[in-house]
Amino acid sequence: MTFKPSDLILEKYAKIFINFALGGGVGVKKGETVFLQVPEVAKPMLLALRREVLRSGAYPIVQYLPDDMAREFFELASDKQLKFFPKKYLRGVIKQADHSLYIIAETDMEELKGIDPKKIMMRSKSFKPYRRWRELKEGRGEFTWTLGLYGTEAMAKEAGLSLKEYWEVIIKACFLMEKDPIKKWKSVFSEIERIKGKLNRMEIKSVRVEAKDTDLVIKIGKNRHWMGGGGRNIPSFEIFISPDWRGTEGKISFSESLYLYGNIIKGVKMEFKEGVLKKLEASKGGKLIKEMAKVENADKIGEFSLTDSRFSKIEKFMANTLYDENMGGKNGNTHIALGSAYKDSYPGDGAAISKEQWHEMGYNDSVVHTDVVSTTNRVVTAELEGGKKKVIYKDGQFRV
Repeated sequence: MTFKPSDLILEKYAKIFINFALGGGVGVKKGETVFLQVPEVAKPMLLALRREVLRSGAYPIVQYLPDDMAREFFELASDKQLKFFPKKYLRGVIKQADHSLYIIAETDMEELKGIDPKKIMMRSKSFKPYRRWRELKEGRGEFTWTLGLYGTEAMAKEAGLSLKEYWEVIIKACFLMEKDPIKKWKSVFSEIERIKGKLNRMEIKSVRVEAKDTDLVIKIGKNRHWMGGGGRNIPSFEIFISPDWRGTEGKISFSESLYLYGNIIKGVKMEFKEGVLKKLEASKGGKLIKEMAKVENADKIGEFSLTDSRFSKIEKFMANTLYDENMGGKNGNTHIALGSAYKDSYPGDGAAISKEQWHEMGYNDSVVHTDVVSTTNRVVTAELEGGKKKVIYKDGQFRV
């Protein structure tokens, strides 16, 4: 008999999303609208989420996503169909929704294996306006979003775990065994806020990441601050920043597999010169990630992130970026993202910044944002504005 999480666990899980993660740590309010996007396989999660939205006095809008339909679309769709953008519909969604929640639940980890990567990227690029609308509304403080995971047999198998073991990681990572998980989350986020505050007061000019097969310098730049703990992902333990892409120099090797557009990519290695990706290798799935890197500005970084092993209870590979980029374990993790920067790393009113000003500050702009993760033990040294150097991360923990 397959494993199924208890109703109590799903209820606690739903409360975290609706009463905490959305709204930037305060939950949704009565009369607001919540857009729920949930795959068919995760129907028990959808029911729990909708109940919690209704209990909060908010209005649920449900997009129920049938399983195993993506491959046929890419096999049959013409270029015009791949590029089709439902402007009126998505404009309406953005206008109506105060919050958005997407549940990740895979039934086939390699559903798009063998599909021409150019088709996948063509489809992704067509939705750039939608992502921009979301970003602008979020920048005005009128919209929040979060992501979560619902464990499936396919995901557990890919991670080398039973479904029960897979859910045990989810339960532990999200503090679902706590009597009051939200209270625990607030405690963790409080400590993340403390570390962020110290990093932001240090006036870091650049960071150097040193590990096995890795020696990478990343320019932090001015007009940005470190982020984390905002509830955008559950779980989320990372502390991250959108750096000035122009100052990325050196090489980095990634220990964890990447799951990108229904494909598995392993053994990724990158080399940067003057901020631009000059060499990209992968032991598996290299064709797709190289095609992705050809997308405009996807050869530059938009994020640098560190996770402290003291916060995260994720100690097993989960074959999912949401969890793997929040890995704790012995060494914590480092990840960078190729592609779009997070504009809310800007400490002022992002809505008042023009496209030209974002460019002048070195905030990368792209239709993709692809996280690649390493759990190899590393030392991160910050160079401060005055020239002084200080180790800020070592042996999986922040040293500030």
